[in-house]
Amino acid sequence: MVSRVIPVDTFDLVIFGGTGDLARRKILPGLYRRFLGGQMPQDSRIIAAARSDMSDDEFRAQVRAAIEEFVAADKRDAAVIDEFVARISYVAIDATGENGWAQLKDTMRDGVIRAFYFSVAPSLFGAIAERLSDHGIADPQSRIVVEKPFGRDLASAKALNAVLAQHFAEEQIYRIDHYLGKETVQNLMAVRFANILFEPLWKAQYIDHVQITVAETVGVDGRGAYYDTSGAMRDMVQNHLMQLLCLIAMEPPYHFDPNAVRDEKLKVIRALDPVAPEDIVRGQYLKGGDQDGYVAHSGNPHSRTESYIALKVHISNWRWKGTPFYLRTGKRLRARASEIAITFKEPPHSIFDDAEGWRENVLVIRLQPNEGMNLMVMIKEPGPGGMRLTQVPLDMSFAEALGEEGEDIPDAYERLIMDVIRGNQTLFMRGDEVEAAWAWADPIIEGWERRGDRPRGYEPGTSGPEDALMLLHRDGRRWREIRE
Repeated sequence: MVSRVIPVDTFDLVIFGGTGDLARRKILPGLYRRFLGGQMPQDSRIIAAARSDMSDDEFRAQVRAAIEEFVAADKRDAAVIDEFVARISYVAIDATGENGWAQLKDTMRDGVIRAFYFSVAPSLFGAIAERLSDHGIADPQSRIVVEKPFGRDLASAKALNAVLAQHFAEEQIYRIDHYLGKETVQNLMAVRFANILFEPLWKAQYIDHVQITVAETVGVDGRGAYYDTSGAMRDMVQNHLMQLLCLIAMEPPYHFDPNAVRDEKLKVIRALDPVAPEDIVRGQYLKGGDQDGYVAHSGNPHSRTESYIALKVHISNWRWKGTPFYLRTGKRLRARASEIAITFKEPPHSIFDDAEGWRENVLVIRLQPNEGMNLMVMIKEPGPGGMRLTQVPLDMSFAEALGEEGEDIPDAYERLIMDVIRGNQTLFMRGDEVEAAWAWADPIIEGWERRGDRPRGYEPGTSGPEDALMLLHRDGRRWREIRE
């Protein structure tokens, strides 16, 4: 199989917060891998901008260290690394003042794509956008990339959108959610809309329920103070899980076009029902062994912030009425795993009344680890002795199915940054999407705050609070086991 890579035009990419953790772990290593893969034009450049005073060579040394730490050994080519870092420069800049902006302007070139990555706190978005505009650094063809959180409620999201809109058109704003850059997430759209096999069955008539799980083994230690102002609902559900829900539930767009796709996602969000209190389970991980619990990590002994949340969600439209979507995400759980599981209904009539072993068909889409898809189907168990049924997977692991290409699937950030350069907004959130998601989430959060609900404690290394099991058990269903 021959890989077809769509080339990108020459660009100048400015990374505000270039010395930060996200740049070190994801952005710079990802750009190196794209350079190694021949997707970054030789005359493109990366300009890091941050408050610290340092020379180009000092910053390049940091980039080399990041590549050494976060790029696999078999992808580290000394000659290519030398070529890559030679295209990197550094500007010391004051995001809220005037220092460094004139130097940045002099650094930019005419006739190339200008992209600006805001890898900084949202409180700085407005100041940076204003200075890029006032100093004539950004032009009408420039693009800006903004990281989450996109506000912490509807009011702040609207304010943030308004600030950005003062200086940039919506077509220039790329709100990045790295989950949408995962190969499997995009393959979900291909499986649905490029095959006749699934789409006729993709509705309440045939699907019993959908589970979306994003489980993490890590806690919030190191960022507990921030997390305690956010929680799992704001940090994960309102954005990551919401986007996965939309891609599963959306209607077929008229074309694989950025606005067509995002129009259909917006319709899903607006069709979400309010969530009843009995359909919400919140939890906090407890102290376990020599590991502190959430309260110690947050520094707030009276914290009511959830490190785990599970919800039962309904979509009121013709396609999905009556089919529940169960969402869950949490810290310090049994395994690190992200998956979507679509469980189909029983056949309307079984001819195998006496057969043992029947189970539902399930399409499992694995986002991490080991991206791929499994379709669980029923076959006859081999051997004599009558009709006995057993469930087997039709497994499509990308690494196995695509050979060497499957082993070299780009990281989500790599793909999304290249989409910014191409001017393709399909996998980025539009402003009205963000606001609609907050309009749904706000009443849920306000409800438990008004009631004074406390999250349930759960032991680290488990599947979460026991109450979360009842969310499905009372419906005659059960969660899929969390496993890597």
